[in-house]
Amino acid sequence: MTTALITGATAGIGAAFARRLAADGHNLVLVARSTERLQEQATELHDRHGIEAEVLTADLSEDDGIASVEARLTNRRQPVDLLINNAGFGNKGRYLDVSMADELKMLKVHCEAVLRLTSAAAAGMKERGRGGVVNVASVAAFVPRGTYGASKAWVVQFTQGAAKDLAGSGVRLMALCPGFVRTEFHERAGMGTDNIPGWMWLDADKLVASALADLARGKSVSIPDARYKALMGLAKVAPRGLLGGVTSKTGRKYGPQ
Repeated sequence: MTTALITGATAGIGAAFARRLAADGHNLVLVARSTERLQEQATELHDRHGIEAEVLTADLSEDDGIASVEARLTNRRQPVDLLINNAGFGNKGRYLDVSMADELKMLKVHCEAVLRLTSAAAAGMKERGRGGVVNVASVAAFVPRGTYGASKAWVVQFTQGAAKDLAGSGVRLMALCPGFVRTEFHERAGMGTDNIPGWMWLDADKLVASALADLARGKSVSIPDARYKALMGLAKVAPRGLLGGVTSKTGRKYGPQ
């Protein structure tokens, strides 16, 4: 049986990955900040699917938290075959309204943790000649949408570049770029969602199924829904100035900064 490590595993997209991978027979290493929630999740997945679910409590906004996950990923006696870098959050407020401490915390989780954990996992995977990494980004990566979008753009660019460098090694890297997903994301950031049109919402379980299919196909970027694929296609041809104004207005109304 293969083992998958999932950060931000107890809610939203991370929890959906855990459910799907457990149902497919993968053992899991579940990473999040709440030990109690992790233990409840591990017990449920073990009892339902008969897999082994290991719990690793870590705060990826702290050096010690990142280091503890790095140590697990580099454990040669218990190799990790699939890494899902899912942990992340958004800050409510415009640029300069958000404290520098909160901005740097977001970059720590979205960029530094993703770089360090991907590197820790990919090194062993390359030696074994197999493995996969999914770095969860966002469609916000493709539009001028403040520091949140900038951090996710870094995730996409990093993942695509690393995927090219590891081509032929047996290691697959993919950036997953969803739109709005019904998770705890907006609630934790204190963002209202009442004005988000119903058609913009994605189902986390369907999103994960699409993402895993794209990973199997060898894609380096996955936008797992036809609606968002169409929107991102329009974003590529829209004038940058116009796009910046539209996304700024939309982002303040619907999403993180």
